[in-house]
Amino acid sequence: MTNVVVVGSQWGDEGKGKIVDWLSEQADVVIRFQGGHNAGHTLVINGKVFKLKLLPSGIVRGDKISIIGNGVVIDPWALLEEIEEIKKKGVDVNENNLIISDTATLILPFHKEMDEIREDSAKSKIGTTRRGIGPAYEDKIGRRSIRVMDLSSKTNLEQRLDVILEHHNAIRKGLKKKVYKSEELIKELLKIAPEILKFSQPVWKKIA
Repeated sequence: MTNVVVVGSQWGDEGKGKIVDWLSEQADVVIRFQGGHNAGHTLVINGKVFKLKLLPSGIVRGDKISIIGNGVVIDPWALLEEIEEIKKKGVDVNENNLIISDTATLILPFHKEMDEIREDSAKSKIGTTRRGIGPAYEDKIGRRSIRVMDLSSKTNLEQRLDVILEHHNAIRKGLKKKVYKSEELIKELLKIAPEILKFSQPVWKKIA
């Protein structure tokens, strides 16, 4: 099996999405392997404009399998909104043509808040999009992140949220910010869990 990897080396906006779309005509599987929803890929196919942020470019081509890999940080609400948007344009998104890695990290509301807190308090601003991508990656590397698979168990989700919020709330207290409570977040996550989990599976089994 031949693999082609497209990597941007100029901090974004290199046209990766268009290149991947062009290559996807000859591919069976299109994988988004890292990043978040801070930027978008605009595709024009048969006169229709598609703006993708989390979904791989191959999703607009009906005979391809699109995979969101372990290295992507996913805002689950943004992903579901994006899926609904392209469905309105006639694109069929289902469990057969979209797979989400069960170990992908979730971007949660407190990640966005931390992004904003840091950007607003920094003397030298980095120009973050304030979507929580950087803080989510910090938790991934720190082995405390909430993953897609954690949505399948309320007990496990509660335990993992306790761990991650112990870390975040210590920082928030130090910055004199209100601590984050998990109760409402758990309800919101469990509400959308079935819509995310239906696409989830161990990606390595699919591409091995």
